[in-house]
Amino acid sequence: MKLGDVTRTALACIRIFNGALGLFAASRMAKSLGDELGDDKRFVYPARMFGIRTLVLGVDLLTLKRDDASAQRVLRQAVLIHATDTAAAVYAGTRGELPPKAAKLTTIISAVNTGLAVVSLVASKRASE
Repeated sequence: MKLGDVTRTALACIRIFNGALGLFAASRMAKSLGDELGDDKRFVYPARMFGIRTLVLGVDLLTLKRDDASAQRVLRQAVLIHATDTAAAVYAGTRGELPPKAAKLTTIISAVNTGLAVVSLVASKRASE
């Protein structure tokens, strides 16, 4: 298995896991991010919206064929989505919109996802050349 395939599959699995957690166990996810979020019922609805989006994106990546014409588009979108998620987590943390533990954890997860997406995109471009 090539590096791009490994990173794409890893990113897909992370997305599917986090998406399912957000969709089906939003309260548990909130508690894992910190007591403040776990006690705030307003977190559940956006967590479920995040969950379904993330789950669908994960399945897209998992079912992607390397020679598929849409592969580059999906991988470029993955970089954009995860880079934006990372920036949003940092921004929310610096503004105090997330508890420090939640801000740190979401920033790390999003940054790892961004790295996986970049490696997948670069490897896919090299493979298609």
